[in-house]
Amino acid sequence: MADHTEETCDIPCLDETKVNRVKPRVGESEGVAKIFKALADDTRAKIIYALALEQELCVCDVANITGSTMANTSHHLRLLRNMGLAKSRKEGKLVFYSLDDDHVKHLILAGVEHIQECKSGH
Repeated sequence: MADHTEETCDIPCLDETKVNRVKPRVGESEGVAKIFKALADDTRAKIIYALALEQELCVCDVANITGSTMANTSHHLRLLRNMGLAKSRKEGKLVFYSLDDDHVKHLILAGVEHIQECKSGH
């Protein structure tokens, strides 16, 4: 049986000041899990990273970069657009995608930086 003594308090306690300050604000995180759920898929994370690096890419380029089929890529891009994480524009017969704002770009870049630091032992 695992020892959980380091995971929980040994006695019940409450810091009312901290609880009263933070509790009313935790609702502000509503919807954040949806963003991380989108990022939790490797293909979508690659797509978001590619868009963070290149600003705008057509569906064909995204499929080639990620090694996915056009159908699979279109599905993921549509999902990202419907979630408000990416936007698209049509130019003739081509559809170009970009990230909807810099927040998602910062999230993916921070995640990649964290992974690189972990790999290098920092």
